[in-house]
Amino acid sequence: MQYCSTRGGVQGWDFQDVLLSGYAPDGGMFMPETLPTLTPDTLRSWSSLSYPQLVTEVCSLFIPTELIPRADLDSLVSAALSGFAVPGVVSLARLKGGLCVLELFHGETLAFKDLAMTCTVRFLDYFLRKESRRAIVLVGTSGDTGGSAIQSARGLGGVDVVVVYPRGRITLVQEKQMITCLEDNIHVFAADGSSDDIDVPIRRLFSDQELVKQHSLMSLNSVNWSRVMVQLAHFIYAYLHVSGLEQAETGAPLPALEMVVPTGGAGNIAAGCIVKQMGIPLCLVAMTNANDIVHRTVQSGDFSMATNVTQTMAPAIDIQDPYNMERVFWLLSGRDGALVKGMMEEFQHSHRHTLPEALHKQLSQVLTAGAVRDEGIVETMQRCWKENQYLLCPHTAVAVWHHYHYPPTAGVNRCCIATASPAKFQAAAQKAGLTLDLPEAVRALDKMSTRYLALERGQDWGKDWECMLKQHIQAIGSARQRGVAYYSTVECN
Repeated sequence: MQYCSTRGGVQGWDFQDVLLSGYAPDGGMFMPETLPTLTPDTLRSWSSLSYPQLVTEVCSLFIPTELIPRADLDSLVSAALSGFAVPGVVSLARLKGGLCVLELFHGETLAFKDLAMTCTVRFLDYFLRKESRRAIVLVGTSGDTGGSAIQSARGLGGVDVVVVYPRGRITLVQEKQMITCLEDNIHVFAADGSSDDIDVPIRRLFSDQELVKQHSLMSLNSVNWSRVMVQLAHFIYAYLHVSGLEQAETGAPLPALEMVVPTGGAGNIAAGCIVKQMGIPLCLVAMTNANDIVHRTVQSGDFSMATNVTQTMAPAIDIQDPYNMERVFWLLSGRDGALVKGMMEEFQHSHRHTLPEALHKQLSQVLTAGAVRDEGIVETMQRCWKENQYLLCPHTAVAVWHHYHYPPTAGVNRCCIATASPAKFQAAAQKAGLTLDLPEAVRALDKMSTRYLALERGQDWGKDWECMLKQHIQAIGSARQRGVAYYSTVECN
């Protein structure tokens, strides 16, 4: 199994190379050069596996045993997924009206990011220990990714984690899960602007190959293939348990399953598209909030940012640059790196692009899409509680809205993905007139000390942030070489 860039400039990398990277050197994103096919017999043989066992089987398709022997892979995944709040790691809630919700939020930070992040960090630590290396992880977050990266990597000897979040645009719980971590290897920056604003200087830093090599700079955003790879498992898990596969006759066509996915950076929906190409008949629905670029792209081929990122009740998907759509475009264009390179460079330059007609046709055959405003989120949270006494987070409500307004096709089962616990979104619950019983871990955040550094918006904020982050990364690397704690050298908030 080897990997290539979606922009055609890199081929023949192995999983370790890709894991210890971010964007490819040509600015693209890594993808497997070939995808394995999942046969009906394979799927049936997996139907009795636990979730961690299924993750191990999926990862083994993409990680050769010469890099991680199977026994080590079993141990790494088992350890990564051992601390979740429910015995099965994930859980299915079967509610009234045929509503089925796949709960992916039972990890330490109460968000689905924990599933892939914990595994990816274990893989990273495994390789760094083998080679006695250090790495600096650079993460931009719209709310959940940063906290998950911090909790997964806190205290690790070989990794420093640098997280940048948009101040004032995430919930207090999301913010406190980041700034209350006082481990010496965790470095949190609060930036003025949106998560899309943050992505611009981060992408430029990853294109600085001297900086990347000098400090082993890598990403734990879903830019990193390992994150997307692990996320394949929850699409397969849903298929095995919701599609009706067990009732289907041997030799009959596989039953279809519709999966409704709250969509921001599009890492989850990209994972769904990959699973579909591996042979599982998924009907994928990408649901956005008012930041509806994915919806517009699917509906009309208009892959263009709005003027500003709209702040909504579902802040983790307040994104106008769904960077993982590059992976989807590459898959659906027949792996045409030159086409994708031209498209994405135009989009990054002008923030606008109209999909080629053939690509748009392919996309609209693979994805359905919709967009929900805050009023729809509130209405959905209220209805689900009234009918089921089941509280949705606002992101999950974006998916469930589709269920309430578009009944499933006869004979096709449906599963909505729940990406976060409602406990992280107290203001949304209050706006919907619903009460929230907070977990003790969330209540405890209010009493904890905090630490972060501010990135203030200047006249040329993009360049300012790039320069400031670069200086901090270099200083963190220098402090580690001298064997001192970085935070002893800077003044923190």
